[in-house]
Amino acid sequence: MTKRFALTHAPHDVADALRLGALDPFPPRYNIAPTQPVLLVFGDRSRVYDRAEPPVRRAMLARWGFIPGWAKDPADVPLLVNARCETAGERPAFRGALRHRRCLLPASAFYLWREAGTPRSTPFLVRPRDGRVLALAGLFETFMAADGSEIDTVLILTREASRPLASIADRVPIAVSSGDQERWLDCGTAEPGDVADILARPAPTEAFETVRLTSLVNDPAHMGPEVQRPAEAPGDEA
Repeated sequence: MTKRFALTHAPHDVADALRLGALDPFPPRYNIAPTQPVLLVFGDRSRVYDRAEPPVRRAMLARWGFIPGWAKDPADVPLLVNARCETAGERPAFRGALRHRRCLLPASAFYLWREAGTPRSTPFLVRPRDGRVLALAGLFETFMAADGSEIDTVLILTREASRPLASIADRVPIAVSSGDQERWLDCGTAEPGDVADILARPAPTEAFETVRLTSLVNDPAHMGPEVQRPAEAPGDEA
């Protein structure tokens, strides 16, 4: 499960990487946790009149914690922060969003936890070696409350980990390459089967570097750059 990620790139770098217009200023976030607001990018066809043209990319904030469209009360739904890409198209909670509401979540890094044979798990920072902005595959949905209010919600799609990340965790978030982003976001013409290869394709083994961390990142109350401080020794704790 992807329980945390970070977005520490400057807004203009995020906008350039995901081919957006200018983004409103936002501070670096080192320990983004479930239920918090996150930035997502989606393809909007409302102003595209030529269906051959790619959708206009737009950004918005959403709650990290997906609420299915059929839900009556969010309290009755478990906290859905991830979905397995292999079965998302089969599950009623995600089927519609996979067809109509695919999105990207910009990230600078994500965190994985490896069980180390102790009561506490060992956290790792995972980030691109080239320092690029990641575009994580996601699904979003707008929940309509009984009082007429709306809540935009989102989750991150995961796949089975490949080497070398498989030595840390069983599953990892899916990073969509720049060449695949247009197709992923084009829900107007690309069916789920047309983007299945994007979800199934592992990142190159050399794409990421990993850093073993102290336990600070375990607590979402710690939100500063100190959560990315490397652990100095096997027993090092915050």
